[in-house]
Amino acid sequence: MIEQLFRRNYSEMIRLARVLLGNDGEAEDVVQDIFLRMADSDAEPKSDAYLLTAVRNACWNRIRQMQLHERVKNLLPIEDETDLQPVDRQWERLEDISAFADEQLEEPHRSIFHLRFDEDLTIAEIARRLGLNPNTTYKYLAQSIQRIRNHFKH
Repeated sequence: MIEQLFRRNYSEMIRLARVLLGNDGEAEDVVQDIFLRMADSDAEPKSDAYLLTAVRNACWNRIRQMQLHERVKNLLPIEDETDLQPVDRQWERLEDISAFADEQLEEPHRSIFHLRFDEDLTIAEIARRLGLNPNTTYKYLAQSIQRIRNHFKH
């Protein structure tokens, strides 16, 4: 049954995802994920319109995820004066930042900071793990980063 749904709806689903995401690779990932989830759950949609709704919702989720990622990335400049320092000095600075986070940040700011930068989790993964809204998680992370920046400005 899923194979028939795939053959009947794939081109329309991929076309919608491409329009919404503007990226062929992302569009293919979204549509494939929908079919994989259906196969894993043995759930069958009640109509073809369900599949287009699933594509639309998955694309909006992907767009929100990309926007959050970009906002966090913009908070952390890739190149600054620490990039030009020797590795041992950079390591020392990271240890200072980690110690500051442990000593000065309150929960859940501290946990969010460590999950993001020590465990390299995404905002969505952190939010799920801590039972928070992704936007709240982002806000707490941004506040923590700003507080750390202000402390280490010297």
